[in-house]
Amino acid sequence: MTTQRHIVPDEETSTADRLLDAAYAAVMDVGLRRTTVADVARRAGVSRMTVYRQGADLNTLVGALLKRELVAVLDQAQQEVALLPTSRQRLVEASVLAVERIGRHPLYRRVLDLDPELLLPLIVDRFGSTQVAAREFVRQQLDKGRQDGSIRVADTSLQATCFLLAVQSFIFSARLVEPLGVSEELRMLLDGYLR
Repeated sequence: MTTQRHIVPDEETSTADRLLDAAYAAVMDVGLRRTTVADVARRAGVSRMTVYRQGADLNTLVGALLKRELVAVLDQAQQEVALLPTSRQRLVEASVLAVERIGRHPLYRRVLDLDPELLLPLIVDRFGSTQVAAREFVRQQLDKGRQDGSIRVADTSLQATCFLLAVQSFIFSARLVEPLGVSEELRMLLDGYLR
């Protein structure tokens, strides 16, 4: 009879965090396409059943991993621009910082280098959980900008979507735009759209 490995409670790291860390390591080693639930479970030191009991399949794990990394970048960028005087300036600067950092982020670079075709549905067909989180971040900032009068009044959902589409085009094209040093152009593009 095969024994199942069960996770020993770790005071430092939750099971979910361990799974995301293991998924990160797997994607960095073999890319998205070749990452499996079994590999993630092995790297996390748990059984595959533990992964499934966490409510995770591979798509859920990868989505949560990409979202975690994006939220960390956005949180850091927000902290760095917190003292700027208007919501519009904070949103534009945080977005420029995020584009620069996500474009250089090891995980996002690895996905773009090894499995770019897996991102195509997220560009032409639907938003993934990471994009939904980014759009919500933008929507909240738009609301704050309307309150302080620094962002023009428009349909918030539509404006957040258009803003995100502009920003993500720079992220998906990071290898093309990075050598050009387009941050100032992106800054003017975003600022002009929000005025």
